[in-house]
Amino acid sequence: MTRQLHLNAFLMNTGHHEASWRLPESDPYAHVRLDHYVQLARSAERGTFDSLFLADGPQLWNNLAQRPAGALEPLTLLTALATATEHIGLIATASTSYNSPYNLARKFASLDIISGGRAGWNIVTTAGAEAARNFGLDAEPAHAERYARAAEFLDVALKLWDSWEDDTILADKTAGVWGDDAKIHPPRHRGEYFSVEGALNVPRTPQGYPLLVQAGSSEDGKAFAARYAEAVFTAQQTIEDARAFYADLKSRTAAAGRDPDHIKVLPGIVPVLGSTEAEARANERLLEDHIVYEHGVDRLERLLQLPAGTLELDAQLPADLPSEDAVEGAKSRYTLVVELARRDRLTVRELIGRLGGGRGHLTFAGTPEQVADAIETWFTQGAADGFNIMPAVLPSGLEAFVDHVVPILRARGLLRREYGARQTLRERYGLPRPANQYVRTPAPALV
Repeated sequence: MTRQLHLNAFLMNTGHHEASWRLPESDPYAHVRLDHYVQLARSAERGTFDSLFLADGPQLWNNLAQRPAGALEPLTLLTALATATEHIGLIATASTSYNSPYNLARKFASLDIISGGRAGWNIVTTAGAEAARNFGLDAEPAHAERYARAAEFLDVALKLWDSWEDDTILADKTAGVWGDDAKIHPPRHRGEYFSVEGALNVPRTPQGYPLLVQAGSSEDGKAFAARYAEAVFTAQQTIEDARAFYADLKSRTAAAGRDPDHIKVLPGIVPVLGSTEAEARANERLLEDHIVYEHGVDRLERLLQLPAGTLELDAQLPADLPSEDAVEGAKSRYTLVVELARRDRLTVRELIGRLGGGRGHLTFAGTPEQVADAIETWFTQGAADGFNIMPAVLPSGLEAFVDHVVPILRARGLLRREYGARQTLRERYGLPRPANQYVRTPAPALV
């Protein structure tokens, strides 16, 4: 069978471009409207996407003047979308820094059961002092500490998801026995960050546990992904950088004792479509013309950990930026932005324009054939297992991709034409259902 492309729809209110909400077609209130997300989910399902994804953070994002701010809690929203769709996977971001393993494991198990095995968890450690102060901390924990906590958090969650064997429920009405207590396995975990005694109060789910997704590209992030992740959302600007990241992550996964085919790498791409290349460029310029650069300066200074008023719009970034080692926030995004600015010798104004569409993800303006060509090239030349599709404007950008790019990918044999019989998100990503860690596989009988 031909290797199949994996597509994930990354949904962000009115679109990934920061000025998308200013277009006449956009609804500035879409980010809190369920019908908006139902429409998007059904469009992605029509395009036979593997999954859709909602980002999240436990703080109020953005200057309110910049773009629609605030977001519906993603697990709640995805539970509603589970009833409005049949096939598409449902991936939510949730932080290991500001949650407890028991409650979060229960929520994801519930979503997996309600959706019939379509849940995924984008595991984040949450950078930023703003979030830390919302949880009683004066400053964010150090980068390495956040990842150490995340590793223990996930180990506990895996124990909880496995705390019921698959055949725990007997439902024997005649004998009056509903379940088998011998098949419950309390974690009784005592660790550096967590103490969790009892078994989960939700049975083992259709997938065993949700698809595990990770999005950090720092050294700590890649080490974590190699150990746990089954899909990785990444930001790469060039095919050369993407191929290097892909090869490195697959190698790390093998070194961790895992099958490299069991981790799928999906770079982000912001497609801006037009019937001609000139029309696509005009659509891109229209969005850039609506950027308010003062908002971009404020956001860039915070990312680069610079005092307010440091950056000048028509000058390049200062030469004496903090080193990556000194950054405790989003290390990989910091490195990507600085390298982009240095490599292309961009002024702050030009850099803000380049980041406006996808915050460092690849933005590609072109015809449907050109976008399909770019996707196929990265997919076939060792740079990606699929793509995180990030429409600049929603819903029109996603609908245009489904209507015009998806048929090309299908005609080339890269993308499924229908979902078929396999139902779980893991199966769509070509991943096995995990064995329960508490159940020993019987040794083969001696002949």
